[in-house]
Amino acid sequence: MQSTLITPPEYRALLSPIATEKAIHAIKEFFQVNLACELDLVRVTAPLLVQAGTGINDDLNGTEKPVSFPLRGLPGVTAEVVQSLAKWKRLTLADLEFEPGTGLYTDMNALRPDEDVDNLHSIYVDQWDWERVITPAERHLDFLKTIVRRIYDVIRRTQRYICHEYRCLTPFLPEEITFVHSEELLEQYPDLTPRQREAAACRQYGAIFVIGIGGELPDGSIHDGRAPDYDDWTTPSGPGRRGLNGDIVVHNPVLNAPFELSSMGIRVDAEALTRQLAIRGQEQRRSLYWHRRLLAGEMPLSIGGGIGQSRLCMLYLQKAHIGEIQAGLWPAAMTTACRQAGIVLL
Repeated sequence: MQSTLITPPEYRALLSPIATEKAIHAIKEFFQVNLACELDLVRVTAPLLVQAGTGINDDLNGTEKPVSFPLRGLPGVTAEVVQSLAKWKRLTLADLEFEPGTGLYTDMNALRPDEDVDNLHSIYVDQWDWERVITPAERHLDFLKTIVRRIYDVIRRTQRYICHEYRCLTPFLPEEITFVHSEELLEQYPDLTPRQREAAACRQYGAIFVIGIGGELPDGSIHDGRAPDYDDWTTPSGPGRRGLNGDIVVHNPVLNAPFELSSMGIRVDAEALTRQLAIRGQEQRRSLYWHRRLLAGEMPLSIGGGIGQSRLCMLYLQKAHIGEIQAGLWPAAMTTACRQAGIVLL
């Protein structure tokens, strides 16, 4: 996918660089404390590297290749820089023996070298990855919606806090988040692309949770890619609908565009994993360490996701580019175009 840079007309940063750094610190401290309290999560230290060939690293849409390299001190072992921690977190829930209703969150740093950089995307990714143990009785759509509402409440609570601290900022998120299935979006906007459908729905509602990301739509397409071995996108979730996962997407008034904040969902059980691996023709993954443990019943049922740290800060502080929040590598043409538009990239 070709990167598209948005340069809002007459853009002006509302906070100075120093004020921005102070506000980023305040946002991160406030949000993670409130998220942990809301979902009963314990902070754990996240790995930067995992061993290749174990199935622990996340390949996101199912195609991204991680940064990897051999280790001199461990002959025969190849290390991979994490892309996210969807599978590692579930292993940790099992190994640390978390109880249902409790879970963990991590301050995750990752590299995604296949990313197309633009206003929202960068090679470096920082997010809160979280995971929570659930019971078999909680593997349904209503429970997913309950957790989404609680997370969205933390998102709004944090916006109110930072707007109180910095009066030049104005809150804009709606009180409620609207749930819509990816098939509903296709029915409503059959002539639009998935991103255009999200944009139309976000303009209408302000904040949406798109259900069923990764599963095949009636026209044979998918709304967006999901790997087959973490989110459950095939279990029935309503009349004619499937999927126990989704994305939190809000309308970004600075960019006048949809803005994804979180990808999350109820995770696969053994049945859903087997089914989704077959759909994607990746049954060979069943022999990997992580997949063997799940199929053997050695990991708890769980719900989890990732929430972008820099993205949240960018949204709250009304910045036009994620490079105003985090230092990174940007194409020269993008740096020049941003500078001309009053957007200073770190």
